Amino acid sequence: MAAGAIRGSRIGSGPMGEAERGEAAPRKAVTYFCHNDHRTVLQFAIEAEVPDEWDCPRCGLPASVDAANRPDAPKTEPYKTHLAYVKERRSETEATEILDEALQLLRSRRKSGEVIF
Repeated sequence: MAAGAIRGSRIGSGPMGEAERGEAAPRKAVTYFCHNDHRTVLQFAIEAEVPDEWDCPRCGLPASVDAANRPDAPKTEPYKTHLAYVKERRSETEATEILDEALQLLRSRRKSGEVIF
């Protein structure tokens, strides 16, 4: 292969210009600001409707067009166990009643020989 030759190219190939591709649509730059002081500049077509919020590509938090009123980070609740959900539905007295009922049933099944242990 000759020195200075570019592999994968052919005669007549080159970057397509606007003459071949057509004229680009007029655009406007919109800047979004997130809670972590990240700044994101996006290009939109002039006719396009610009969204009020956009997810920050760096941290994933919501970003706003207004730098003074940036959206707060969404609050995430910690993982709840099954017991936590049960405690939300039942009071302590209901829980003791259900436990006593289950223990009586288990003890009666043990006496009759249905449950070995």
